[in-house]
Amino acid sequence: MSTHIAAEPGHIAPDVLMPGDPLRAQWIAETILDDAECYTRTRGMLGFTGTYQGRRVSVQGSGMGIPSISIYATELMREYDVQRIIRVGSCGAMRPEVAVRDVVIAMSAASDSGANRLRFEGLDYAPTADYGLLRKAADAAAELGVKSHVGQILSSDSFYTPRPELGARLADHGVLAVEMEAAGLYTLAAAEGRKALAVCTVSDHLLTGEDLPAHERERSFSEMVHIALAALA
Repeated sequence: MSTHIAAEPGHIAPDVLMPGDPLRAQWIAETILDDAECYTRTRGMLGFTGTYQGRRVSVQGSGMGIPSISIYATELMREYDVQRIIRVGSCGAMRPEVAVRDVVIAMSAASDSGANRLRFEGLDYAPTADYGLLRKAADAAAELGVKSHVGQILSSDSFYTPRPELGARLADHGVLAVEMEAAGLYTLAAAEGRKALAVCTVSDHLLTGEDLPAHERERSFSEMVHIALAALA
């Protein structure tokens, strides 16, 4: 039994969706999965296992930031033999062609975090998604009629950044959006020989200041979850 998840063996499926917010994990379990049962409430980081179209799927909250998702992703892969993890979260658009409500499918993740600099002793490792999951997610978005963008994102350690000009420089180099977890998840999956992807809904726009109203988030986040589940099918 792991330290932070503390689920019994066999209670977690090989495929896991990971939202940052544990209450979003509960919403996915209750709204989209069938016969979902909670396997952990440790530290309030909720996890559930149910079925989707007859296949077992788990959904596990990760918390915010690379340090937090690294704890949960590591335990999922090492202690529960999870094979594929798809982060389903929100992001902030950094380029004009990316709009609020769009879905961003992260091919790779730049980062201002020191986690990989420590791991690789200063080398610039490039955290990258699993191509099979990426391709299936892009195809699923097209089939569902959801406007999506495939490309690089930024995983930042700072929600309230003191250096916004650095984000603008990354956007000038094609970075689509910013969130806080994907670079850590991609690195850990590579280290453990597993597969990972991040699929994020644009909830706000750094250029225009537009913010997705609370009453509209449910429908948009539901589309993102269905794209992720299709990628796992």
